[in-house]
Amino acid sequence: MRIGLDGYPLSEPLTGIGHYTLELARSLARNFPQDEFEIVSPQPFNPAVSGGIQRESIPNLRLIQVKSSSLRGHWWSVGLPMYARRARFDLFHGTNFEVPLWKRRRTVLTIHDLSTLLCPETHRASAVRRARLRLPIAAKIADAIITPTEAVRQEVCERLKVKPGKVTAIHEAPRRSFSPMTKEETIATRKRLQVEDEFLLFVGTLEPRKNLLTTLRAFEEVITRTSVRPQLVIAGGEGWLIDETVSFINSASLKDRILLTGYLNDEDLRALYSSCRAFVYPSLYEGFGLPPLEAMACGAPVIASHIAALQESLGDAAILIEPLDVQTLSRTIIEVLKDERRRAAMGEAGIKHAGKFSWDKAAMLTHELYTKVLAS
Repeated sequence: MRIGLDGYPLSEPLTGIGHYTLELARSLARNFPQDEFEIVSPQPFNPAVSGGIQRESIPNLRLIQVKSSSLRGHWWSVGLPMYARRARFDLFHGTNFEVPLWKRRRTVLTIHDLSTLLCPETHRASAVRRARLRLPIAAKIADAIITPTEAVRQEVCERLKVKPGKVTAIHEAPRRSFSPMTKEETIATRKRLQVEDEFLLFVGTLEPRKNLLTTLRAFEEVITRTSVRPQLVIAGGEGWLIDETVSFINSASLKDRILLTGYLNDEDLRALYSSCRAFVYPSLYEGFGLPPLEAMACGAPVIASHIAALQESLGDAAILIEPLDVQTLSRTIIEVLKDERRRAAMGEAGIKHAGKFSWDKAAMLTHELYTKVLAS
């Protein structure tokens, strides 16, 4: 088979969808050396991505930048369909909610979540408008749809009126680089980032859906109402609609206990995952929830939201609470911080649970779907 994959998510610093695209493509190419895979984008690739692919030297995986200024703004309707025809793809996989609008090849579409439709207040208005217009069209055009969880699969079938047989749930996985480090191994990284020995960790793009404001309010209660005084480390790029969150941080009496690191690379994240007292993730809505599973893979005790997708991806290995319940979150943080034996047990359970997920398995199931689509 000759497969094209959407490279748009790899043109910027990698977040969830970029990591999904890259890890899936790598695993597909390694597991199916008889097939050819091209990651295609009209934008230059992130140097870290292109450099990494070159160093790995996977012969059947290529990054292709399609250069044509005349196609600006018309990639999905003109540029990609034209290139796909020249490249003679058997199938194109839209890994980021989009597929070519002119359908001349079989297509598979990944819908990571329906947050723009189900939680529109947490997104920019332009993103919501685009999703309302384009997502139903993409779902209709695609020959098959992948979701990261059964929870999102059900939402896609119900909200987008898609027949259940067209949608397959395929779990994602922590990246191979995430595994436990000893405390001694993390010291240099923590010193460089100014992270203290006792700290809580939040990882994710700063946006309303991640519910950082609830984390901050719970943290304020932990600091002001108890003798426990950990540092709160927030690792993630600045997103959108975060004025209220920024104002809270700037006005809070505990500002000196909060550290904003910005976007971090995998090795820095691994050090923080491995050494935090607890990983806190009270997201309002998720399609899968990679950060808490990555934290588990490194042995971090995880406190997360009691929502459908996280119940599915984290299972019994995390403490799950209602996402807007500040009091329960603060109480749970205090209990975990004070109980070393419980933290150790949660860390061991998390490592075991995270080990059930792999990108090789995801690649196998995705390739099976490609074969099914081409045979139909």
